[in-house]
Amino acid sequence: MNHQARINELTDKLNYYSYQYYQGEGSDISDFEFDQLLLELGQLEQAYPAFVREDSPTHRVGGTVSKAFESVTHRFPMLSLGNTYNAQELEDFDERVRKGLEGQTYEYICELKFDGVALAVWYENGILTRGVTRGDGVRGDDITANVKTIRTLPLKVDASHIPEGLTSFEVRGEGFMPLSSFEFLNKEKEDIGEPLLANPRNAASGTFKMQDSAVVARRKMDLYAYQFLAESPVFKTHEESLAWLQTAGFNVSPTWKKCGSIAEVIAYIQFWEEKRHELPLNTDGIVIKLNSFEQREQLGYTAKSPRWAISFKYKAEAAITTLESISYQVGRTGNITPVANLKPVLLAGTVVKRASVHNANEIERLDLRIGDSVFVEKGGEIIPKITSVDLSKRLSSFEPVHFPSHCPECDSLLVRKEGEANHYCLNEKGCPPQIKAKIEHFIQRKAMNIENIGAETIEAFYKRELVKNPADLY
Repeated sequence: MNHQARINELTDKLNYYSYQYYQGEGSDISDFEFDQLLLELGQLEQAYPAFVREDSPTHRVGGTVSKAFESVTHRFPMLSLGNTYNAQELEDFDERVRKGLEGQTYEYICELKFDGVALAVWYENGILTRGVTRGDGVRGDDITANVKTIRTLPLKVDASHIPEGLTSFEVRGEGFMPLSSFEFLNKEKEDIGEPLLANPRNAASGTFKMQDSAVVARRKMDLYAYQFLAESPVFKTHEESLAWLQTAGFNVSPTWKKCGSIAEVIAYIQFWEEKRHELPLNTDGIVIKLNSFEQREQLGYTAKSPRWAISFKYKAEAAITTLESISYQVGRTGNITPVANLKPVLLAGTVVKRASVHNANEIERLDLRIGDSVFVEKGGEIIPKITSVDLSKRLSSFEPVHFPSHCPECDSLLVRKEGEANHYCLNEKGCPPQIKAKIEHFIQRKAMNIENIGAETIEAFYKRELVKNPADLY
């Protein structure tokens, strides 16, 4: 067998095994066997780059470095939706739809509004050719190399699934960082004393715009497909298009529902208000769309958004609890981060004991006192934050919180750089948390990749005065 034939054979086999795995059918081969075939394919492609196919599974592991992202005009504008916040506004929307359709019967499709990054993925003859960010809705950035690392996204749609005569189509979806990936990434950052990422949406946005697609691949990004687009009508309803997307191998969240009335829509919203916290990503609301594409055309668009769709936004999750103390963490770079220690409280399905206060400016803005009853909010944040104080419950005996003038670990005088909100300890060679964090940073996978040494081992070495800088490891 010649090299091109072997590359084609491996590409087809590996794509088939991936399809099996991500459709939940289980793969015909083990993970080890898959990796060995992928390794062989990668070596052949490196030796014979002219034979690399657009749908090669090696694109999944990344490796392309983009110095700049080309700006691309969307084939179909990516419009924003109007927002509602209560049942009355939904009923008003339904009334406008009813009048616009002049007595016709109609249905809605309700979908969870996932908190990630809107992406447009272009296919030509079934092969993924481009992945584009939403941008301003008219133009976005070409991030194809990064989009191809999403393992649940087909690089090639089987010809048997494509409607006859359809050569070009677009699939839109929400690219996201699963909570498991986000928590792992933040744990890595915490271990080396770097500032934590605020929420998965920001983390997803930053990841998709990274220059090295291999880093994107390691973060295990995902995408929920929610819209099919083509130049000519292919399906009669949104329901039919979602069913096709799933059949064609796209990752469609099974949380959508067809509703025959606005009352059913409101019941759907109420059902998911708490249950959404069980999902592998954040959600911040519900999207309601007319099911019939013909009826959508009848209603048309305003200057900014479609008249046939609207989104409902859930209120940010909040709770009230007691501020018991403030502790100050010293990061690898010497930055001092205040953390509020709270009386444990249930918030958005998890027990919260700590919350971010960010910096001295925030302590001053909130006028925090130990013992205060504070409002803690999650919203899109994984790390809860204090948003305000219930002054009606404040006692005169409560002590004001004063940001320390000296490092809580080494007692060095803290410095606040001009124009910055953060305070820093400049004693980088004598401040224990900074020293240990620098050693942890030195050994991590992206640096020297020293295995079998972790934070606990470094702590033990440091206490015994065996290691005081990275050189002591040797």
